[in-house]
Amino acid sequence: MYAMSLNTLKLVVTGDDFGYCPRRDVGIVECFQAGAISNVSLLVNGNSAASAANLAKRYNIPIGLHANLSEGIPVCGDLQHNSTLISAQGVFRGKMGIRKALAQGLLNMEEVRQELCAQVRLFRELTGQNPQHMDGHQHVHVLPRIRDVFAQVLHEHGITYTRVPVEVGLNKCDWIQGELMEFYRGVENDALNTVEVFKNHDIRWPDIYIGLSTMGKNMTISNLQQALDYSIQSLHGCQSSHSSPCSPNSRTSITIELMTHPGYPSVPPVGGCGEGPDDFSQSWERLHEMEVLKNPLLHNYYSEMGIHLCSFKDL
Repeated sequence: MYAMSLNTLKLVVTGDDFGYCPRRDVGIVECFQAGAISNVSLLVNGNSAASAANLAKRYNIPIGLHANLSEGIPVCGDLQHNSTLISAQGVFRGKMGIRKALAQGLLNMEEVRQELCAQVRLFRELTGQNPQHMDGHQHVHVLPRIRDVFAQVLHEHGITYTRVPVEVGLNKCDWIQGELMEFYRGVENDALNTVEVFKNHDIRWPDIYIGLSTMGKNMTISNLQQALDYSIQSLHGCQSSHSSPCSPNSRTSITIELMTHPGYPSVPPVGGCGEGPDDFSQSWERLHEMEVLKNPLLHNYYSEMGIHLCSFKDL
């Protein structure tokens, strides 16, 4: 077995969007207490960010920053009016809107820096600590030009770890079709082009990323096992490729991040980042992820494979 050739398989299971909604946060805490996730990413402009930060303190949940430039209201007061980051409605431009504005050259990168730094500062105020890791809501941190600012902000604030969303074997996932697969391929292409930028700023990330193929209804025990097995088997080829997304980590272990979105569905108008909860947050798919992640069969698989759940601070 490939797991036996290395000392340790370390798996960070991150619950994204912590602080988005009180019902979401309750589910995330339940997952952590059940050993189903090992790490959370906080949306500091989320509806329940302050109470989520308190929950993390109370239950000693490892926590990082889910930097948000695409949904809701900016944290930086100066950018809440007349900013290139926001729409005519005074909110961020959205998942696709920010990508369109960036392609058209409409975004001011100094404003991107201002907002990212403001979110780091607010994270510190809410949690009393520096983010253990920092990634991007809807993968905005790997977008062209934004990636450079993001890397500089991490380096300046002493944040060591991030996420590089390149999932080995994604093209084999025939259950993902149409516009969603097109979006995922765009994310992966942006992420691959981000690797050297992150390396040049001494930023690290787990060797393996999983999460695009297992979001929402697509999260099954079988899909998770397939993604983990295939990614680990492919890692040796990744190490020998100069264009690979592999992190410059020690080879004494394989490190993996599984991106997840568990929680109880949001009930409007509560939730969101200033606009109310989105459709995904209100759907049954969040609860579905919770149930899969807590399933004893998945935990048995971890044990059989010698996979140890940990947080970014343990890598």
